Amino acid sequence: MSSTSKLRIGYVPEHFAAPLLQLARSEWGTQNLEIVSQPSGTGQMLTSLDASQPSGQKIDVAVALTEALIAGIAKGRKDYKLVGSYVRSSLNWAVITGTDPKASGYNSISDLQGTKIGISRIGSGSQIMASVMALQNGWTDAEGKVKDIEFKVNDTFENLRKGVNQVAGLETSCFMWEWFTTKPYVDSKEVRFIGSVPTPWPSWTIASSVATTLSDPAQTKRLDEFLIKLDESITSFANPTSRADGTAAAFIKSEHPDYKPEDVEQWLKTVRWAGEQTPTEAGAALPTGQNTGTTSVSEETLRSTLATLEKAGVVSTPTGGWESEAFVFSQGVKGQSRLVA
Repeated sequence: MSSTSKLRIGYVPEHFAAPLLQLARSEWGTQNLEIVSQPSGTGQMLTSLDASQPSGQKIDVAVALTEALIAGIAKGRKDYKLVGSYVRSSLNWAVITGTDPKASGYNSISDLQGTKIGISRIGSGSQIMASVMALQNGWTDAEGKVKDIEFKVNDTFENLRKGVNQVAGLETSCFMWEWFTTKPYVDSKEVRFIGSVPTPWPSWTIASSVATTLSDPAQTKRLDEFLIKLDESITSFANPTSRADGTAAAFIKSEHPDYKPEDVEQWLKTVRWAGEQTPTEAGAALPTGQNTGTTSVSEETLRSTLATLEKAGVVSTPTGGWESEAFVFSQGVKGQSRLVA
């Protein structure tokens, strides 16, 4: 990647991407960024960061789910590191089944134990959060570790919906996806909600490629400029005035015309981006990651996420414990520490 190339930013085309999209469409963004849609989610982004794939590396920066990024590094990925935070509120994972008569026996999370669960990709948030769901519901062995779960990789959001409606070759009992992204399909009666599992950590984090971005001083400088510009875009999009006068809601509706206005308003009440100053709703604040910005990562979030993922059977602590330096790029922005409490 040359020092004059645009930063390729991987993102999931959902409502959370609003400040990123507005930045990408700005004068600075059109000159410096190439945004790369990753509709299959964080699992797809982890593949797109991997230069060893037959199709090569497709993105330099991933705005992706916290748990999947952390798990990837914990399992041995060394080709990317965390560089900042994006959303500091929880993500509400819906537990979804079908409306096909064959799915009529699945009416609560307890009905799913021992069944085949649909996921987008190995290592995706949909897989990791299914393991967290199993932990929270006591699907564990005598040592308190999650028992083996049978997963079915169905790749796309569309195939996941087909799977719970028992389309041949894709059959599953359920899958997990973000609540408001799925709600239009619940409203149309294609799928059903039977529960939810909010993340116990801030939901979105920013990671960057070691090879194409963090090893090239010119690109590292551009990355840091991107992170600062993203913070400015968050401030513009999510400030109290933009929330109150409907500007933020109008942008979401323009990007997602299938969303009901009342759903957009409800979601905006719950989401808080990193560095955003708008107060959270009563009881909405998470215990970690609330003092981060787009240029910083919370060490407590890192530690608590790893602890939960180990209990869920997703990762195993190495001899000597975890080293934060393995997860977070050490060089901070403008001499400030990137890793914060």
